[in-house]
Amino acid sequence: MMEKETSNRTRIVGLRFTPEEYQKIERKWKASTCRKLSDYIRMHLFNKPITVKYRSESLDEFMAEVIKLKSELHSLGNNFNQSVKKLHTLRQIPEFKAWILNSELERKMLLDKVEEIKIHFQRITEKWLQ
Repeated sequence: MMEKETSNRTRIVGLRFTPEEYQKIERKWKASTCRKLSDYIRMHLFNKPITVKYRSESLDEFMAEVIKLKSELHSLGNNFNQSVKKLHTLRQIPEFKAWILNSELERKMLLDKVEEIKIHFQRITEKWLQ
């Protein structure tokens, strides 16, 4: 781990920028990994390397599709669950009893798979957002 540079910065330099100039500097600073604007300007002035945040557009598009799919899977699971609950109100009809028991097993399998997919999506999302 790198030691933090200790220095007594006692000199202040005041600069004035036009709104356009400041906007340009601020945009570049926010695209970097520098936490403070003064750190960004200091690194730029002394020709130190500035790390810029980078995002892959193709991966961003993939993540958007994954999020959409996750939402659809969640809706599918909810709809299936509501259908089975509604069928449970028809228990007095004997032929539905066998169907209900069978659908319960299928429902559990579907919801387990949906949960497994959600876990995989969560892992992918966590890796991507690091």
